[in-house]
Amino acid sequence: MEAQAVLDTERDHYLLLHTGWKDNRRTHGCSLHLDIKNGKIWIEHDGTEIGIATQLLELGVPAEDIVLGFHSPNMRQYTEFAVD
Repeated sequence: MEAQAVLDTERDHYLLLHTGWKDNRRTHGCSLHLDIKNGKIWIEHDGTEIGIATQLLELGVPAEDIVLGFHSPNMRQYTEFAVD
């Protein structure tokens, strides 16, 4: 398995992909997808064990600067994070 970071700093798109072979099966998938929109970090997909939102909070990023983009817009109001 190989981890690949795809970093588009011009458009603020960031992906962590895993690709390779497991036994005789080809695997390919996105483990993490972050975007920066209007100065906020949008978590579009989080397949990490710990959770990237938790790690961002521990690094001092305020909850109001993090959007859980993988939740529907009407469900985001029930989280401790930004709505958009």
